[in-house]
Amino acid sequence: MLAARMRFVQYLRKGDLAKRLGLLADDQKSLVELAGVEGVPNDLKTLIAQNPNIEELAKKVQKQPTLALNDDVTLLPPLTDPGKIICIGLNYQDHCDEQNKPAPKEPMFFSKFNNTLVGPTDNVIAHKASDKIDWEVELVCVIGKVARHVPKEQAMDYVFGYSIAQDISARDWQKERNGGQFLIGKSMDTFLPLGPAVVHKSLVKNVYDLNLKTWINGVEKQNGNTGNLIFKLDDVINRLTETITLLPGDIIVTGTPKGVGMHRNPPEFLKAGDVIKSEIVGLGTMTNNVVAS
Repeated sequence: MLAARMRFVQYLRKGDLAKRLGLLADDQKSLVELAGVEGVPNDLKTLIAQNPNIEELAKKVQKQPTLALNDDVTLLPPLTDPGKIICIGLNYQDHCDEQNKPAPKEPMFFSKFNNTLVGPTDNVIAHKASDKIDWEVELVCVIGKVARHVPKEQAMDYVFGYSIAQDISARDWQKERNGGQFLIGKSMDTFLPLGPAVVHKSLVKNVYDLNLKTWINGVEKQNGNTGNLIFKLDDVINRLTETITLLPGDIIVTGTPKGVGMHRNPPEFLKAGDVIKSEIVGLGTMTNNVVAS
């Protein structure tokens, strides 16, 4: 039962000046505070770097206080300062199909900056610089230890856990401007809602059988399954670590299924007043309002 609590969140209580670390309940209505637990820091990235024994941690938190989630508690992104945010484009066959593109022969990697990160209930800004802002629900893989030249058969040993992201994208800047480079279109402020938690891998029986969905204003737009990933996590980690050292707390945003706004007929884009709901079964839900810049 205690192991089921290994859903790590970072949060602020009203009046707090520094973030806290906690464990989110399955129903997302309360959390267990980790403040004061021996050997546990106040941020998740540091904890991951310590390579904690999850069973021992579960024992330590048995008598920790529970905090109800209400207006006095703000859930932050579960990781606020990852060293790297690495994303993968065209990693679901149905997302390739909706663009009339063949599946890539190797992963298409790109990056986002940390300024994009917001929490699971924070606002997404509809920047005036773009009128083609789109949604993409994605599984996030969180790296658990230093990974360099990792063989494919060992790659999953380097995973700490999983989370949900919305890879918000300004399609005009991604596709039509900035010389075809993705960076600005993907890295505008608030363009990566992340959360609600980082769920330890021990709670995920099969990472390739997770349903993921997006709703916009209550209307389902995306409904996919991670079993349709073209490049699986072991392959991705193996390829990346041939040339890039991955560190504890780095995140890999693994791609999105079909149903993005750009490829609908007619195309649909986000505007101020819209509500984005994201879900991956077993990992939780996020609800983010779109606001004017």
